[in-house]
Amino acid sequence: MRIATYNVNGVNGRLPVLLRWLEATQPDIACLQELKTSDEKFPIAAIESAGYGAIWHGQKSYNGVAILARGEQPHETRRGLPGDPDDTHSRYLETSVGESTVGCIYLPNGNPAPGPRFTYKLRWFERLNSYASSLIKSKRHVALCGDYNAVPTELDAYRPERWVGDAVFFPETRSAYRALTDQGWTDALRELHPGEAIYTYWDYFRNAFGRNAGLRMDHLLLSPQLAPRLAAAGVDRDIRAMEKTSDHAPVWVELS
Repeated sequence: MRIATYNVNGVNGRLPVLLRWLEATQPDIACLQELKTSDEKFPIAAIESAGYGAIWHGQKSYNGVAILARGEQPHETRRGLPGDPDDTHSRYLETSVGESTVGCIYLPNGNPAPGPRFTYKLRWFERLNSYASSLIKSKRHVALCGDYNAVPTELDAYRPERWVGDAVFFPETRSAYRALTDQGWTDALRELHPGEAIYTYWDYFRNAFGRNAGLRMDHLLLSPQLAPRLAAAGVDRDIRAMEKTSDHAPVWVELS
């Protein structure tokens, strides 16, 4: 089984790139973030024509998450995180696939920081960690996939000293991510590529992609029950090189 995560940075504007990627790599499950569209404008017809069923949680102009399943209709098991009934942002969606649970995450960016947006980011992270702990205790096969807007270590940033003023690299953000993985989650990409400078995001400016001046902040975390099935993991860098593409590249795992 191949599970992938991809911040599309606008699902309608990047639709040709998304469809080309789906055709080329055929993930069994694809988690999408930053749809930037309302529910009624989600391009379900094009996605179904590509051979995928979908569930989605849209939001006009901002945020938004979706889960695609190849050849079947995914079953939604959760929409939004518990812990704040007043949070209207579309940032979490969950489905069950056979014996596995897949969660799709678009964690707040938090900039400018410090400030209200960073406070919201940390609170959202706390809610995610609390819910993730309950998933660990359930002993289910779980993958938590998405754009975490968290750069875990200096190895995950090109010239990390340039990012010390960004919320994705703040000590509090890195600490929250570490607290999450300390629950027992396996960071799949880092597990199979230890010590390697491997990135999932490159800014549009200053030829960042051409210089490989990137960040690793799109992650697939596997529960202790699922991690032993991890066979391969990687980044589809070629998708980032396409015209009118997202500033993120898809990240994927293969499970035996």
